[in-house]
Amino acid sequence: MSMIKKRRMIEIQQLQDDSEKQNVTRFILEALPQWFGILEAREEYITESVNKMFFCAYDQDRPIGFLYLKETGKDTIELFVMGVLQEFHRKGIGRALFYRAKRAAREKGYSFIQVKTVKMGIYEEYDRTNQFYQSLGFKEFQVFPMLWGESNPCQIYVMTL
Repeated sequence: MSMIKKRRMIEIQQLQDDSEKQNVTRFILEALPQWFGILEAREEYITESVNKMFFCAYDQDRPIGFLYLKETGKDTIELFVMGVLQEFHRKGIGRALFYRAKRAAREKGYSFIQVKTVKMGIYEEYDRTNQFYQSLGFKEFQVFPMLWGESNPCQIYVMTL
């Protein structure tokens, strides 16, 4: 009897239905309290998901990660929020979501993509987030020390599409 591990098939879909976007956003963010524990911020992400370019990763029919993009200028789009269930971290889900979203942003004619996170060296969870964005090819643009408050300096990364 051979021991062959069955590989899971993860599917990335672009969602159009706004209520489905909100349901997925709520499901994933509520499962990630160490990153999205502030209720008001989490609810804003849920509300903001409507009318955005929204991508969801599914393991069979179960959403396991998502990201959505928000236009910040005529040539620039922002990776506004991204979440992947913790059990699926470091399995390529976030990377697959990003590459799918990057391709869609390029096809829509955007020239740049940006992302904001907490500056490296403040919280271990966000240090891993910074390293992830850097591994995708994002470059440091600017730090806004007070945008999110003194204890959460905002690092902005950018990338040409």
